[in-house]
Amino acid sequence: MSYYINYENRRIEFSLPEAWNVISGQDRGPVSGVSDPLQEIRRVLDDPIGSPKIEELVRPGMEVVLLFDDLQRATPADIVLPEIMDRLNRAGVPDVRIKAVCAFGTHPFPTLDQMKTKVGERAFSRLQRRLFSHDPHASDNVIIGRTHRGTLVEINKHVAFADLVIGVGECMPHPVAGYGGGYKLVMPGVSSYRSVADHHFTWMRHPSSKVNVLDGNIFWEEMVDAGQISKMAFKIDLIINEKKEIVRGFAGDPLEEQRVAARYAETLYLVPLPKLADVSITSAYPLEIGVQATKALVMAGFCTRAGGTIIWVAPQKEAGPIMPLIKEMGSSESASDFHCRLIDGNIPEHLMAFGISYIMQVVYFKDLAEKFHVIHVTEGLSPEQVQMMKYSYFPSVREAIDEVAKVMPEADVAIFPSGGNIIPEVRY
Repeated sequence: MSYYINYENRRIEFSLPEAWNVISGQDRGPVSGVSDPLQEIRRVLDDPIGSPKIEELVRPGMEVVLLFDDLQRATPADIVLPEIMDRLNRAGVPDVRIKAVCAFGTHPFPTLDQMKTKVGERAFSRLQRRLFSHDPHASDNVIIGRTHRGTLVEINKHVAFADLVIGVGECMPHPVAGYGGGYKLVMPGVSSYRSVADHHFTWMRHPSSKVNVLDGNIFWEEMVDAGQISKMAFKIDLIINEKKEIVRGFAGDPLEEQRVAARYAETLYLVPLPKLADVSITSAYPLEIGVQATKALVMAGFCTRAGGTIIWVAPQKEAGPIMPLIKEMGSSESASDFHCRLIDGNIPEHLMAFGISYIMQVVYFKDLAEKFHVIHVTEGLSPEQVQMMKYSYFPSVREAIDEVAKVMPEADVAIFPSGGNIIPEVRY
């Protein structure tokens, strides 16, 4: 029988050894976007979840801050922000009482031109001299408290002193936080570097910190705690497809709307499995560029047994962004040793320019190398670069399967044709 994975704009077909038992081969096909994005935004703002409308939350004289995510995400802030501003205007808050902050966490700083692209010409012209980029290293970030587990909450001054904060982001499966969206726009979005480091490095390897888990996920619960200390009282979260189209919108109380958005996303991306796989074959598609290509590998780790094999297929034709990660993987440190380094604040010099979420990938990739036999099928990296990561290199899926079959003539196999946008869940 023939199976396939998606690769760039084509399929790679292959067969499996006769004694291999396929426990999942389900492909989650493309999801269509809405026909009228603005109408979808208006719909969710007119009927918010667990919250009054924006027009009922705001009062004349208030200073309102709008948060939006950066260009690494496809959220159409250019459509959403003007609609929110129009509603604020009608409720008695003029543009001069509205600020906007790009909540990029510890990612590289966006330029003014990039922010203009993100928010669009209309919002940019209305926010002249009131459009800001969060600085996680700023000396004027404000400590507003601690979570009930003790995580420092130190945030952007504009957000700390606002009367009302409204966020605009997206809700998609997240390998550590369960799902994006909700209060994630506060922690890490507008939090200080030391605050994000305290939270992320402490909880990143907790057993509950994984995809498709909210309640009981301490990484997520700490973000909720931090967000509820802040003034963000309303959030718009969008589910976006690979074509950067809005699939569906959600709005209202940041906690309540995220729960509803996450459950909807689950219906789009969940792939159930009856057991852990001995071998997982996963494609990075449709997230094949740069660090995004690593998502499929991390997801496969959730459903492969310890000591099993993951065949990770990704073009890596724009591999520049992951080269510092590859370099660090070549060190002799274990995942736990490197994690302890991060807790102590001893970050390697060549990684200092990168965001904390990027630096965390070193720990996760070392974990994967220690727990599984990872085979990387790729065109863009050399065999030497793949081996530096402590992974095995093969130029084709066929050759990788043949090699694994030599040591595993019988195996339970999971195939993820579009591994970049799935939620694998083992249901015993």
